[in-house]
Amino acid sequence: MAATLRDVAQVAGVSFKTVSNVIHNHPHVAPETRARVMAAIDQLGYRANRSARSLRSGRTGAIGLAVPELSLAYFAELADEVITVADAHGVVVLIEQTGGDRRRELEALSGDRRQMSDGLLFSPLGLGSDDAAALQVDFPLVLLGERIFDGPVDHVTMENVEAARAATEHLIAGGRRRIAVIGAHEGERIGSAGLRVAGYRAALEAHGLDYDDSLVVDAGPWHRVNGAEAMQQLLARGVAFDAVFGLNDELALGALRVLRMHEFRVPQDVAIIGFDDIDEAKYSLPSLTTVDPGRREIARIAVELLLERIGGSAPAPRRELRSPFRIVQRESTGAPVRVGA
Repeated sequence: MAATLRDVAQVAGVSFKTVSNVIHNHPHVAPETRARVMAAIDQLGYRANRSARSLRSGRTGAIGLAVPELSLAYFAELADEVITVADAHGVVVLIEQTGGDRRRELEALSGDRRQMSDGLLFSPLGLGSDDAAALQVDFPLVLLGERIFDGPVDHVTMENVEAARAATEHLIAGGRRRIAVIGAHEGERIGSAGLRVAGYRAALEAHGLDYDDSLVVDAGPWHRVNGAEAMQQLLARGVAFDAVFGLNDELALGALRVLRMHEFRVPQDVAIIGFDDIDEAKYSLPSLTTVDPGRREIARIAVELLLERIGGSAPAPRRELRSPFRIVQRESTGAPVRVGA
């Protein structure tokens, strides 16, 4: 017979109400008590009856996560982090893929599927700052990413400008002076590409280096193939460069492949850095130096903000929080070989 809340309470030596408070993540439970209850849950293999709980509370016990593309490693790994954090809070995650299409993103905010979850983590790519009003919804919502700022809901993002500047300065500190950028989006100011190019330009200016438009290569979606094609374009221009900043790791990995095909030595001839610290960056040859934008922290903060909104315990004003970043130096900018680091 399946274990019940009363069974958990008996094993943990606490009241039924205390077990309920732990399961529903109420804040006013002593850490030692919470640990005893969680140990009893594990010992008994207790699983909540979600259907019954939903009927009693009016909640589903699920949250949604809408992202552009799971084929992009950053979003796949972000989804994994969100699931891990949500699971620790006893919540399941329903994932939908919008393809970065504006129509599908609007549907994600208004479709019938919202009844299947208690709130939504939303990472748009097709929507922009002019669509901020679309975020005025009647369910808990936390915005992710860089497409809409100063909107009406909680927003978790990363330090794009500052991190891109640090990435560029890492290359400058290594003696590089002709630094190419792969992955720009012409005319973009708000958005990952625009913000990261702004950080790149700020680093050049701070170190007295001229900005050269011929070193900046546009790309469409940030996949490996686009990074490879952008590197081919850069080589075809015939301009001199001694470093490459890929605006994400997939672009950088595509560029790295083309550099190797053309017999450039990395990092001796060309140093290369990416952005996102996807798992594959550790295992490329050479391993890829990159920016860790704080993806794990983004997932933790976003889930906890959303659960606060769902539980009605969050303050009324919207909040905008940013995750810390760090440079992860590997072989592509001259670090010694360290497999899996």
